[in-house]
Amino acid sequence: MSQSTPQQWQHAGKQFAFQGAQVFYKEKGKGPVLLCLHGYPTGSWDWRRVWDELAEEYRVIAPDLLGFGFSDKPRGPYSLLQQADLVTALLRHLRISQMSILAHDYGANVTQELLARYHEGGAGLPRFHAVCFLNACLFPENYRPDLGTKLMMSPLGGLLAACYTRARFEKRCNRLCAPGRQLDKEELGHAWDMVRREGGRTLLAKLAGYPAERTKHRERWVSALQRTSVPLRLIDGAMDPIAGTHMAERYRELVPHGDLTYLEDCGHFPHLEQPAAMLRALQAFMKRIAPAN
Repeated sequence: MSQSTPQQWQHAGKQFAFQGAQVFYKEKGKGPVLLCLHGYPTGSWDWRRVWDELAEEYRVIAPDLLGFGFSDKPRGPYSLLQQADLVTALLRHLRISQMSILAHDYGANVTQELLARYHEGGAGLPRFHAVCFLNACLFPENYRPDLGTKLMMSPLGGLLAACYTRARFEKRCNRLCAPGRQLDKEELGHAWDMVRREGGRTLLAKLAGYPAERTKHRERWVSALQRTSVPLRLIDGAMDPIAGTHMAERYRELVPHGDLTYLEDCGHFPHLEQPAAMLRALQAFMKRIAPAN
């Protein structure tokens, strides 16, 4: 599997300007475009274990969304709608005319907004070829946040963020993994360094407000999933306590035309816990649908 240190990842990346901020992104490979959108609260480095393999098949593009990773971290406020604007601007900057999306967690909600815009006329968006979600909280009624997440979203969130530690970060990440699939401690340390880069730790509560946006935009976003003709697949780590089997079954109920694949011995991070299995599930889906022109 692909490996890279954060320093190597950053060195190989690029930047573009968005609303007065510098946004980091990385791209590699040739062929059909695959846009990779990361989860909360990390960044594009999450794709490191599948990056080289994806680049053998696709032109892969992975930004750090605003406030994350190696992108600038303004004081906020933040919103998923703003992140969708950022992605649209990046695609325009790169002159992308057609793409597929691979999106995890927070990035999946950004993708829901992009998909809704696409079906409302898609101003500035390329043609969508396919969308693949990884452990995505697509339906707010089935979201199961843990106590720490609830506190981060509460009026106490700013105080909690200010005293959030690497130990707490590591504990939370590993609590979301399947038993025996805990993440590498050194890699978690690197991820934490990126989270707190440029004062990012104090932004955790501001970035954590996105579940409220899920509720606000729920009907529009779910409707986009239900009426789209874009091929959809959800690859779901079944043992994820926040977006595992219970979220996938809701997806099966509300989006019956969407494809669903379980990774049974996997938690919230399929691309980190079971990268080879995740790649097989993605590749099987992409080979089954009509090839991009």
